[in-house]
Amino acid sequence: MSRTFKRAASVVVMMLAGLGVAQAKGGMTRIKDITAVQGVRANQLIGYGLVVGLNGTGDSLRNSPFTEQSLQSMLDQMGVNIRSANSRTRNIAAVLITADLPPYAGAGARIDVTVSSLGDATSLQGGSLVMTPLSGADAAIYAVAQGPVAVSGFSVQGNAESVSQNVPTTGRIPNGALVEREVAGTLDDEAVLVLELRNPDFSTAVRVADTINAFTDQKYGRKTAREHDLRTISLERPHNVTAARFLAEVGELYTEPDGPARVVIDERTGTVVIGRDVQIATVAVSHGSLTVRITEGAQVSQPEPFSDGETVVVPESFISVNQEGANLAIMGGTNLETLVRGLNMMGLKPTGIIAILQAIKTSGALQAELVVQ
Repeated sequence: MSRTFKRAASVVVMMLAGLGVAQAKGGMTRIKDITAVQGVRANQLIGYGLVVGLNGTGDSLRNSPFTEQSLQSMLDQMGVNIRSANSRTRNIAAVLITADLPPYAGAGARIDVTVSSLGDATSLQGGSLVMTPLSGADAAIYAVAQGPVAVSGFSVQGNAESVSQNVPTTGRIPNGALVEREVAGTLDDEAVLVLELRNPDFSTAVRVADTINAFTDQKYGRKTAREHDLRTISLERPHNVTAARFLAEVGELYTEPDGPARVVIDERTGTVVIGRDVQIATVAVSHGSLTVRITEGAQVSQPEPFSDGETVVVPESFISVNQEGANLAIMGGTNLETLVRGLNMMGLKPTGIIAILQAIKTSGALQAELVVQ
């Protein structure tokens, strides 16, 4: 590659990167990232099977009778009868297999599956799933899973100590299921397509419809989009274009989504997420902390000389109270930056910010929805 060609390629990359940044400024987002096509969705599959080849970490057949019954049924189909035998193997485990069948997945396609233990197996490491049919909600078989199980966790146990990481009783089989039946449905038969917003909002629905209409009016000579409610927008597909091409063109259009002003608080982890449009009316805030420390101790009490008393241990408690100074601060934010700056100037910890936001909401000065998780 010549030096001139390298320089030209780098210039093109910089121009494309700058174009992407320019389009993304101001909260502009592609329509395909905030919507989904109604009816185009995955279907959940489930199945029950056995994982074999475990190194003594499988189910104990005494405590997991369903594993023993499954083993007997599997061997019966292979012409081996062990019903009169007392099996004590620990190299097998009963598992539940789950998978998502992607939309328009044809027969012969492969999908990933998740394998989870049902019995008292300690690890699925090194095991292989025996051929297992996967069915949908209608009890029809749509795929068949089989293959070695990939487990990321491990568990090691000794006489006095055990070490474990992640979950060794759950694993995945990449491309472990083979699709046997297609889900009926095609987009070409649909004259009207419906887009659903991932975050429903009236303003976002109107903006998406206006953006699509501006594009189709210029390219196809007519408006094709219409908003119905806060979630759905209907599209009339032009007759001279396929549904897949039309959705691809619409999905690449940029618009600015909107949403309600919202503050999300997780008191367990101390997480606070404040939306862009959150505003607080001017209020005076005072926040202080009161610390009470109680220390239990013991004091030995001895009797006087030549007395009949006994030496006893008398409990003793030490109590100290410390209240930090609470300054009165005036807060009022017309935008997110001003609000965050005001909270940071007060030097609060996450627990203090949560308490203040809840108090401000109670006073009616927080102009946003407060969600406590």
